[in-house]
Amino acid sequence: MDHSNCPVKLTASIIGGKWKPTLLFHLEGRTRRFCELQRLIPGLTKKMLTQHLRELERDGIVHRRVYAEVPPRVEYSLTRHGESLKPILKLMSAWGTRHRSRYGWTTARPQKPETPAIPVGAMPAVPINSHLPRLIVGGQVGSQVGGQAGGQEVRDSKASL
Repeated sequence: MDHSNCPVKLTASIIGGKWKPTLLFHLEGRTRRFCELQRLIPGLTKKMLTQHLRELERDGIVHRRVYAEVPPRVEYSLTRHGESLKPILKLMSAWGTRHRSRYGWTTARPQKPETPAIPVGAMPAVPINSHLPRLIVGGQVGSQVGGQAGGQEVRDSKASL
């Protein structure tokens, strides 16, 4: 089979990639503003959003409407040609919903792992404020700035050397 004429390859080149399917999903049946799309797709940079919207507009999938207002208002929606992708997007959505647990996606969106809390009194491996001068409180390293900490005198570590 000649892969240069593969229709799946053509479709993937138009709507494929990391962000385009998600963009199309959020534009399905709705008109959205640029900032709204940014909020809906965390991790998508302004530069990449602009680039993908321009490519989709160039390919006739997305319509860009600019209003003559100050500040300018720009809205994006699917064209009639873009609307023809709805069955594909619905099938992709159904497949993703059906198989999300297989790939470790137990919710609609992958959740960021929570940063473990540092127990009170424990020092992190690399202090968060390592760029600041360290203070010595009663012979121990402290983090409070000022003249007194816990009723004890605070001395600059450089002065105690």
